[in-house]
Amino acid sequence: MNVERETLRDIVISVAAVGFFIVATMVVGMRFDSGGLTEQGALAIVGIIVAFVVLMSGIGYWLANQH
Repeated sequence: MNVERETLRDIVISVAAVGFFIVATMVVGMRFDSGGLTEQGALAIVGIIVAFVVLMSGIGYWLANQH
């Protein structure tokens, strides 16, 4: 399988961003767990989701302009 260098770069950057999202979600889950997710934990999860959407939009825009 022959993958172009640009495609491989796109894949690595996207997987790294998703990995960051998963790790951030796990950290918040562990930090705000007290028999269930607290109100502050829920707000932190919403913040992580918003940050992830903004990050992926920025990455997508940047990658689109690289080709």
